[in-house]
Amino acid sequence: MALLHRADIRPAKLELLATWLPTRDWYAGGGDVTRVAAYRFDDPAGQVGIETLLVRGGDGPVHQVPLTYRGAPLDGADEWLVGTTEHSVLGRRWVYDAVGDPVYAAALAAAILAGTGQAEEYFEVDGRREVRPPSMDITSDASAADAPPVGAVRQVVDGDPTLIVTDAVELGVIRRPGSTAAPAGATLTGTWDDVRAPLAYAAPR
Repeated sequence: MALLHRADIRPAKLELLATWLPTRDWYAGGGDVTRVAAYRFDDPAGQVGIETLLVRGGDGPVHQVPLTYRGAPLDGADEWLVGTTEHSVLGRRWVYDAVGDPVYAAALAAAILAGTGQAEEYFEVDGRREVRPPSMDITSDASAADAPPVGAVRQVVDGDPTLIVTDAVELGVIRRPGSTAAPAGATLTGTWDDVRAPLAYAAPR
């Protein structure tokens, strides 16, 4: 489950993305970035926030942007840093393009290969859990099984799809869902509004 906070975040996530996305070769949109939908994964250690945003820049296509939120810099991941924010509850947060974060790689592999699904999002209200309904659904076509430990992230090839090579699994993150077909293998599919499209895929190495 993902605990959410009613907090002020400065700059806001979409403001960060409006500056960062135009620096990506795979981005095909304008500077006015709006949120379309989102889903989250759990970090079993409870230290890293893992959220994937579907956003649109201007009249451009929908883009998938997985992010991780950390309370301290991730060693060796400067090239994946989107920026920092000040969170009114959690303090300073380092926001990363999650493809370079091993915690995201493990969560994505589990979602695709083991069908763990998305995290349930909730707020704490007067000691009660107030669940926020998901804005989209994700499903895997893999037979339910334990995902292998991914180990270290050995290589990231930024593009569409973005490839994440780990010790045990190769993952692909489709940056513009609906514009790229997933190769044969285990696939994570997303459904939002009236759209159903592959989001990511995985294959053991």
